[in-house]
Amino acid sequence: MNLIRPLSRLSRRRLLEVLAAGAVLAPLGACSENAATGRRQFVIVSDEMLAQLSEQAWQDLLAQTPRVDDARVQRRLEAIGQSVADASGLADVNWEFVAFESPEVNAFVLPGGKVGFFRGLLELAGSDGEIAAVMGHEVGHVAARHAAERLSQQLALSVGVRAAQVLLSEEMGQHADEAAAALGMGLMYGVILPYSRAHELEADRLGVGVMRDAGYAPSDALAFWRRLAADSAGRAQPLAWLSTHPTNDERIIALEALARV
Repeated sequence: MNLIRPLSRLSRRRLLEVLAAGAVLAPLGACSENAATGRRQFVIVSDEMLAQLSEQAWQDLLAQTPRVDDARVQRRLEAIGQSVADASGLADVNWEFVAFESPEVNAFVLPGGKVGFFRGLLELAGSDGEIAAVMGHEVGHVAARHAAERLSQQLALSVGVRAAQVLLSEEMGQHADEAAAALGMGLMYGVILPYSRAHELEADRLGVGVMRDAGYAPSDALAFWRRLAADSAGRAQPLAWLSTHPTNDERIIALEALARV
């Protein structure tokens, strides 16, 4: 469907109204400043609500995914995790650290401080410092309130596209759905995904600071991501502009600068 011609028929006033429907996603719409990041954030959901939602997801995950059956592995992860969490200053977060039995090279954090590491990542990491680097990254997501920000962006995107659809229907009739979908895709690739990639680099930056405060060397973060890049070499990677994560090269360049500080 060619949307250029229908869109060109919009009056200037109507076009401004359509653009305004998505303006809630703009950085100028930020409503609070985050002490950890030093920047303003657009957040319309509370940390308490996210913590409640993540608690149920965490309990479901614990019930469905086996833990690593080695008390030493669990104790090691908990010790590293708690030391990094303590250094973050987020005393009101109910942290929990679990090693899951899976070959996947990955880790995650849920709002409320639920952190999961898969065995594959623990085996890839070459030292406690490299595990601390990943832990710092996950703690950085919590400090930066990335989950709240991302959900707020998604909600605003949904509302904005729906509002645009209503406005467009008056001018474009049967083409309104297609135009709204195109607007939604443009916002997703032009705003939401770049924000997500920025979140990852921001979590890296915060994570290096936290791991340093916990007594680990920032160079361990660089060593880990180089190791991860080497491990993933040869496997197909998504195009950078379609990905929610920065490329390995982009991440390593940023970490090299952080390690020199």
